[in-house]
Amino acid sequence: MIVLFNKPFRVLSQFTTETDKATLADYIEIPGIYCAGRLDFDSEGLLILTDDGRLQHRIADPRYSKEKHYWVQVEGVPSEEDLQQLRTGVQLNDGLTRPAQVSLIDPPPVWERQPPIRARRQIPTCWLNVVISEGRNRQVRRMTAHIGYPTLRLIRHRIDRWQLGELQPGGLATVG
Repeated sequence: MIVLFNKPFRVLSQFTTETDKATLADYIEIPGIYCAGRLDFDSEGLLILTDDGRLQHRIADPRYSKEKHYWVQVEGVPSEEDLQQLRTGVQLNDGLTRPAQVSLIDPPPVWERQPPIRARRQIPTCWLNVVISEGRNRQVRRMTAHIGYPTLRLIRHRIDRWQLGELQPGGLATVG
């Protein structure tokens, strides 16, 4: 079984916690499924859950190079030279990242976030489409910060062949 879930902002990518934070259990009541990868608490978008341990491993393990696609709203507007750094890989505290596919995009068709991102009148924001094939802890956020453009909002919209599609935050769909 494969379940696609649109993880809302400020929800943990796990079923249990010892804190008062929202978890997947607040949204999903399907027994025996587990996340194939994670999204951090402040990120939104596509999570894949499955009851197939082999599939879970193949999706989550960076050795299989499954592409993960993100819409990333950043503070400021990076130059082509800034984006090129991400395309060749940047040195983070846990090593050099693999090259990413990165482009400036028009604002994607996404839902309003609650609470909304912080906005500053003098500092513009823009959206990037970022594709990576690894999944280090907070990797995309650390990459954009490294080049001087902090991430304000991060939405994963695709993993390999699975896409978020029309799923709204908290929504789920069972697929093939």
